[in-house]
Amino acid sequence: MAEINIAVVPVAGLGTRLLPATKSQPKEMLPVGRKPVVQYVVEELTRVGVERLLFVTGPGKTSIENHFDVDGELIESLRTNGKEELLAALDFERTPLRYFYTRQRRLLGLGHAVLMAESFIGDQPFVVALGDSMIGMHAQSRIVERMKACFVENAAEAVVAFEAVPPNQVFRYGIAQPKSEGDVFEVADLVEKPTVESAPSNLAIAARYVLSPKIFEALRNTDPGFGGEIQLTDAIRHLLRNGGKVFGVRLSQGEQRYDIGNFESYFQAFIDFALADSELGAGLRKWLEEREGGKR
Repeated sequence: MAEINIAVVPVAGLGTRLLPATKSQPKEMLPVGRKPVVQYVVEELTRVGVERLLFVTGPGKTSIENHFDVDGELIESLRTNGKEELLAALDFERTPLRYFYTRQRRLLGLGHAVLMAESFIGDQPFVVALGDSMIGMHAQSRIVERMKACFVENAAEAVVAFEAVPPNQVFRYGIAQPKSEGDVFEVADLVEKPTVESAPSNLAIAARYVLSPKIFEALRNTDPGFGGEIQLTDAIRHLLRNGGKVFGVRLSQGEQRYDIGNFESYFQAFIDFALADSELGAGLRKWLEEREGGKR
């Protein structure tokens, strides 16, 4: 099997739970620490061998394209004004990764967004990484690397990342029904947002997938679900029902998922990344401790 070196990053969602911050900018471009969310996602994928990346975009997302372009005018301005030390912050522009863009003209769900990539993917296996979810601190996660290895070793049709969530929160997620225990396991079924009582586990889908191109046929045969959206989870279940092998890989300790889907999770992510900043984190932590101490 050829190297899995192509990725699809859906970024077309409206981010309505983050209004008004997302009224005129994509939620994927909100800063977390020193970088926008989507830059961490791209850096994670680059580190695990992705060479071509397709963004599935929508209205109001052009700033993502602008961010990953080489900005010669900005570079020249920094040099002319004696600010060469800031050029290091633009190193990501020079990555050998090749970027491509397509539009999801109607927002019909994650499955529909993946289906928009069919002509780009062809007959190759590929990675899907949600553009509003970071895994681990500063893009250091190797979850996708482990998922690719699982995909090849098991001749799978889909490998899905999972994270353990509190049992009383399972109703918010797609949940795995594993066939066995362990950090790598075969999936018997996926249950979308089960009740706490009926959940088969507390392993929630964690924003990373490795998929066979067979997923496209499954998506075309998947009926729209809630809100008229085509769900990727339903298409993976279609693969299972037709004899396909689906595996799960658990996030390792330290590979926390940061889902920038609402203000609570966004604030938590920003604080974690700011406190981990190599230059300013220690001072910020001290300031917070002094501030909290002064309130007692």
